[in-house]
Amino acid sequence: MIKPDDPLDRLGVSRETIARLEQFQQMLKKWNQAINLVSKQSLDDTWKRHIVDSAEIYSESSENTRTWADLGSGGGFPGIVVAIIARELHPSRTFKLIESDSRKAAFLSLAVRALDLRVAVLNDRIEKVPPLQADILSARALAPLKTLCGYAVQHLDKAGTALFQKGINFAEEIADAKKQWRFQCNVIASKTRSGSVILQLNEILHV
Repeated sequence: MIKPDDPLDRLGVSRETIARLEQFQQMLKKWNQAINLVSKQSLDDTWKRHIVDSAEIYSESSENTRTWADLGSGGGFPGIVVAIIARELHPSRTFKLIESDSRKAAFLSLAVRALDLRVAVLNDRIEKVPPLQADILSARALAPLKTLCGYAVQHLDKAGTALFQKGINFAEEIADAKKQWRFQCNVIASKTRSGSVILQLNEILHV
């Protein structure tokens, strides 16, 4: 299922890691019948639309990353995917996945146990979780950038990096966020989805 020059190929993960990602894919399809983890339209293309897209964010993390927090993890994207990759490439990394929906959090916890991952699932609202001081903070299709900046100030270490996956309207979101926040922003074009980007933010401060 892995294709040349996709993120998993560039990361150089083993067949064992691919097998874990495939196992997660099957779990997602099974549970999606009862819980709306991903849209039915994207379910048949889960590997490319969700798993490969989530894997792309991993290469933007620093080698020194110790703790990674994923906001609004939902069906496990990118949180479970990056934790599976880290199990092989950076086994000492720990992950915290925040998900307020109890049924989705239950699915995430089941996946963590089945896949033997260094992940804690926090079933709570993002703003109610005590500061996590994460080295990396990620979010995918969760909220406007101006809202994510507030979450980052709460949960990101001062020297940490936020990695937010965004669609074609990212420039508008950046302009809107800058009305309330000051930050360093590196726009990384997605190699898996045309028009999409990864926003790499540092030094986030309220104006």
